Amino acid sequence: MNNFEETSIVVNDEVRTALHERRGVVALESTIVVQGLPAPINLEVAADCEAVIREGGAVPATIGLLDGRIVVGLTMEQVARLAAPSHGTAKLSTRDLGPALATRQDGATTVAATIACAARVGIKVMATGGLGGVHRDAITSFDESADLTALSRTSVLVVASGVKSILDIGATLERLDSLGVPVIGYQTKSFPGFYRSDSGFVVDWSVENAREVAAAFLAHQLFSSSGLLLANPVDQERQLDEALHDQALASGLAQVAALSITGKEVTPVLLGEFARFTSGLSVQVNRDLVVGNARLAGRVATELATLSA
Repeated sequence: MNNFEETSIVVNDEVRTALHERRGVVALESTIVVQGLPAPINLEVAADCEAVIREGGAVPATIGLLDGRIVVGLTMEQVARLAAPSHGTAKLSTRDLGPALATRQDGATTVAATIACAARVGIKVMATGGLGGVHRDAITSFDESADLTALSRTSVLVVASGVKSILDIGATLERLDSLGVPVIGYQTKSFPGFYRSDSGFVVDWSVENAREVAAAFLAHQLFSSSGLLLANPVDQERQLDEALHDQALASGLAQVAALSITGKEVTPVLLGEFARFTSGLSVQVNRDLVVGNARLAGRVATELATLSA
């Protein structure tokens, strides 16, 4: 590690010790808390995710930028600082990390940026809500999330409830296939659609428990430097009603078209419309699946550490 890296990346003592002792660690993105969920649910979810990871025997490591330094293992006080509406925290993908460090900015890391930071310090497992993917108008806009490219280049196992249903799920799965990223369903062969447990697409592989996930990832690493997507569906009893989901999606897409919204502004507008149209039900589903993914990631990280010992 060179001098610049030493001053740019701070790993908290608990995470550093866990990595040194080869125990399970789970990386968590900070954009869910800062830009993805409304207050006060966002901070409640942040605390719940860390708690369920610990229950699984692993150590949580929420990642973000403070004063131009990447912090691996933010405290709840630091997370609250980033999440304060008045703070104006920037949303950072991998491409933004360099400029943000150089100009000493605060920032919340996306899935792509979190993967990059996690891999840099040796963390192999990450939990999120839904992975980014190919947008519905990508044939003309070329709008594709950097999450996909990051997964193709970085050997990190990501637990997610598929990709957000506002995206082109079929095209996203095709893109993951082209990039050589394996997609494995957790106790299912139906690819989840974020708010819904089944997107209508199938996956080739499924596993029944956390140990099988860990074994599959270790075997994958023998042949590829890419990551792996573990698709963990939201509980069927907690998913959003199908008709309500489709109506909310149609309303959101109509709003985006009417306002000529493009690029990275599309997702927050659509998610906001889901929350409005469903009277907050979509936010509760989002909360449930994010915490569920963190819980599973904690178990996987623990099994991965055991098998790697």
